[in-house]
Amino acid sequence: MPEDLFAVAAEESLAGQAPLADRLRPRTIDEIVGQDDLLGPGRPLRVLIEADRLSSVILWGPPGTGKTTLARLIAHTTAKAFEALSAVSATVKDVREVAARARQRLGERGQGTILFLDEVHRFNKAQQDALLPSVEQGLLVLVGATTENPYFEVNPPLLSRSTLFRLHPLDADATRTLVERGLAAEGAAAEPDAVDHLVTRTAGDGRHVLTSLEVAVALARRRVGGADGDEALPVVTLGDAEAALGTKALRYGRDDHYDVVSAFIKSIRGSDPDAGLWWLAVMLEAGEDPRFIARRLVILASEDVGMADPHALVVADAAARAVEFVGLPEAQLNLAHAVVHLATAPKSNRLTVALGRARADVRERPAGEVPAPLRDAHYRGAASLGHGEGYEYPHDDPRGWVAQEHRPPEVAGRRYYEPSVHGHESEIAARMARLSEPDRPAQQ
Repeated sequence: MPEDLFAVAAEESLAGQAPLADRLRPRTIDEIVGQDDLLGPGRPLRVLIEADRLSSVILWGPPGTGKTTLARLIAHTTAKAFEALSAVSATVKDVREVAARARQRLGERGQGTILFLDEVHRFNKAQQDALLPSVEQGLLVLVGATTENPYFEVNPPLLSRSTLFRLHPLDADATRTLVERGLAAEGAAAEPDAVDHLVTRTAGDGRHVLTSLEVAVALARRRVGGADGDEALPVVTLGDAEAALGTKALRYGRDDHYDVVSAFIKSIRGSDPDAGLWWLAVMLEAGEDPRFIARRLVILASEDVGMADPHALVVADAAARAVEFVGLPEAQLNLAHAVVHLATAPKSNRLTVALGRARADVRERPAGEVPAPLRDAHYRGAASLGHGEGYEYPHDDPRGWVAQEHRPPEVAGRRYYEPSVHGHESEIAARMARLSEPDRPAQQ
């Protein structure tokens, strides 16, 4: 009995010393802020939790969105046994021991088991394979939490047996609610601009905003006189908020890598140099491989600018070479140079469309061999085979061009490249139109 009393006292003492984010952790679904699409009245995840009918799920979302909080709520509401592991430290042996205990429970008293696996993306393939049979048989109900895109990081068989719930960063209203709760818990107040700063700079991360608020309150309390027992009400100022926030590492996981580069490409394609520079800055600050950025610019130069500005490919290629030759940090200027050039260049995707049409014809329209006039006639015996016979050399014509067919008859006359009216392609269109005029006179 004394040991139990000491244990309770220890827990109470730890609770009083716990970080603000942990002290304010919701104990009921109604206390959770944000995620209304999943946890609002009648919404799917809420219904499953309240009915204790949860099957295996993976909770996917950025830090501070409530994944661990949800797992703890499930632990308090379920009639099943609840076990927790962290993929950072757990081994295959740990997984097998949990499965063995679950089998024993089920056999002895018919009780199921929920396994909460935090950072599930940190499990390697062998560890996930060890878990799969127990999930597949229903022996374990898996609740996995991950900040990474599970489609990239979780084995397809395990993912297919789980329901994926995506949690989003908290919106401004939800974050503001957390700040208000934190101020009440700390017995403090805050200036409106300090609250605004905390809300906007924490990017929807609930844990981050509460941790920053706790530091800001400590700074405010120290300024008004010291000890926690003082009657003076600490008021968090904008300066306190700025000092508490300091610098925060940019979240940039594998999923962000693909999303950010998508936004980067679409910004340049949309002729928005400022947005292109913004996403370039995001990637550079996150430590993205500059060679990857350069490769994407080289591709975009042909895919989205093309012949509307033939120099775009030269600029993009020069930036890519500068990355190899100069390296960061100086080469960031060369990348920015290419971004601005490509974003402000006239746009045309006619090269992409033309190649797609040509490849479709190659696949879908069986064509004969290379026509005899176009075959190689330079080797001995080629003339006897009829190679080159009938070919007209364009440079022999005073116009520098001769009307002749250069494709097999099955695809003769098919049009692939149709220049746009943008940039240099307008000149190409005019030139092609002149070439197609009947009886075009020689150039003077």
